[in-house]
Amino acid sequence: MNAASSLLEVRDVVKAFPKGDGGSLLVLDHVNLSVRQGEIVGLLGRSGSGKSSLLRLIAGLSKPTAGEVSYLGAPVDGPAEGVSMVFQSFALFPWLTVLENVSLGLEAQRLAPEEIRSRSLAAIDLIGLDGFESAYPRELSGGMRQRVGFARALVVNPNILLMDEAFSALDVLTAETLRTDFLELWGAGQMPIKGVIIVTHNIEEAVQMCDRILVFATNPGRVVTEIPVKIPQPRDRLDPSFRELVEQIYVEMTAKRMQSPNEKTARGQIEKPAVANIDVMLSNHVSTNLISGLIEAVAASPYHGRADLPVIASDLMMEIDDLFPVVEALQLLRFADLEGGDLNLTADGMAFANAELDERKRIFSKHLLTFVPLAAHVRKVLDERQSHHAPRSRFLDELEDHMTPEAAEQTLRTIVSWGRYGEVFAYDDQHMSFSLENPT
Repeated sequence: MNAASSLLEVRDVVKAFPKGDGGSLLVLDHVNLSVRQGEIVGLLGRSGSGKSSLLRLIAGLSKPTAGEVSYLGAPVDGPAEGVSMVFQSFALFPWLTVLENVSLGLEAQRLAPEEIRSRSLAAIDLIGLDGFESAYPRELSGGMRQRVGFARALVVNPNILLMDEAFSALDVLTAETLRTDFLELWGAGQMPIKGVIIVTHNIEEAVQMCDRILVFATNPGRVVTEIPVKIPQPRDRLDPSFRELVEQIYVEMTAKRMQSPNEKTARGQIEKPAVANIDVMLSNHVSTNLISGLIEAVAASPYHGRADLPVIASDLMMEIDDLFPVVEALQLLRFADLEGGDLNLTADGMAFANAELDERKRIFSKHLLTFVPLAAHVRKVLDERQSHHAPRSRFLDELEDHMTPEAAEQTLRTIVSWGRYGEVFAYDDQHMSFSLENPT
C-alpha cells in the first residue's frame, strides 16, 4: 500500500536528545512504520527501546531529529488533529468528574455545550461507564479510571488511537477484561477510530490484539523485525497457533537483543578502557536474589536445567521487562545460554544451583571477575592502589563518558551489589568509596 492510502507513515525517523557534555543520546535509529485503515499495529520491546518516544513523535508532541512523520499524507509538525492517546498512568484530573474529564477535549474544540454533553455521554456509555458520570477519579477502580481515559480519547472521534502501555498499570484480570471489551468494540465497528498503535512490552498482549507486530531492539531503539498476526479474532491464548507465535517472538527478541559477548571478553581478557565495552544490560539492575532465584527455578523440576522462556515467564508470572534482564545477567555471567527461546543452564549454572552459600559466592566471584569487565576493572584499580581505596566518582565519571548519567548510576549500582555478594570488593555508601575491606 502506498503512502497516500495509509493513515500514517514514519520514514527513517531518528530521535536524539542532547547530553550535558555536548554530545547526544540516540534513542531512535531510522525507524519506519505505516498504519493502514482497519488495522492494529503493535510496537513491542523492552523499556528503553524508544517506543513511547516514537508515540510522542507520531502525536506531534515532539519533533524527529531526522526523518519524517506524515499523517493522512501531510507532515506532522505539531499536535495532530485526529490522533488521540491513552496513557499508562490514566492522566485524569482528580478535581473533575468523569463527565468533565471526558468533555475536556471537546471543550478545546469550542463546540456547543449541548454537543459536548451528548458526545461525552455517548463515549462514556460506549466504554461501559454509564452511571458513573458524576463520580470523581478517587471513587473509581484502576480499570474504571482507564476506561475514562479511553472515553476521553474516543470522544473527539480520532482517526488513529495511540495506546502507550494502556493496560500495564492494571491487575491481570482487569487488564484482560478491558482488552477483551476493546477488541469487541473494535471488531463490531462501534468506535470512531480507523487505526490503532499499541505500545507494549507484553508479548501475549501484542499477539492477542494486533494485526502486525514490530519488534524493537534497544540502545538505540530500532525495528528488528515485523511479524504479521494472521490468527482470526477472537484469539484463544491456549490455541497452538497462538502459543507458537508467542514462542516465535520470544526467540526473535532474544536472538536480536542478547548477543554473545565478544571473544576477548569470553576468554576473560579486558580491553582498555574497561568501561568502553560494558554491556548495556548492566544498567538494568538485577539483584543477586533474582539471579539465584531464576537459576534455582530452572534447575528444579520440571525444567531440570532447560526452560522454555514463554513457559517459565508464565509459571513465574513475569513480564518480559522483568524476566529478560535476569536472563541477560545469567548470560553475561555464563550461568546460562539461550538457544531457540530456551534458557539452558551451563555446568557452572547447575553447580551454582546445587551449591551451599559459601560455594555459590566463590563461583559467582570467579565468573564476575572473568566475564564482567567493569567488575574486573574496579578490582584491578583497588589492587594497584596502595590504599586499596577508590572513590565512587572515579568509576562514575568513566561510565558517563559512554552512557547517560541515569544508566551510569544504575550500572554502578549493579556492580556494587554483585561485588558485595561475591566479596570481590566492598563499598561504603556513607563515604561513597570502594575498598578491599568492609567498612567499619
